[in-house]
Amino acid sequence: MKISDALTLRDLQREFHRLFPGLKLEFYTDAHDMGKGSSMNTHLNPALSIAAARTKHHEGDLEINADMTVNDLEQQFRKIYGLNAQVFRKSGNLWIQTTVTDTWTLDTQNKKGSHSEQHFNEKYNPL
Repeated sequence: MKISDALTLRDLQREFHRLFPGLKLEFYTDAHDMGKGSSMNTHLNPALSIAAARTKHHEGDLEINADMTVNDLEQQFRKIYGLNAQVFRKSGNLWIQTTVTDTWTLDTQNKKGSHSEQHFNEKYNPL
């Protein structure tokens, strides 16, 4: 995933969601501890440029793979780019913060979120 000041947070969100359709990223002004959630009071507008949102202006590619944990991904965003990210997983028709499952891999989270969405659609939108 390309990280540069010219992009917006929404650009990062779209690219991440393209890779992991059962997951989404949100960004915040404050960091959160592992296993803890992020407060909506510190939520950043997705239209904000990366330049305005981050504290470290390192540009480059953030390598994201399915075997990395949620915690590892969030820590890389914080340590390398100064961005406070929180991963959310689809649960039915809701998005939930992955606070108690930060040690799960992105692949596991994505499968759980995608399965949840499929189950929800089958239950509430039968053909």
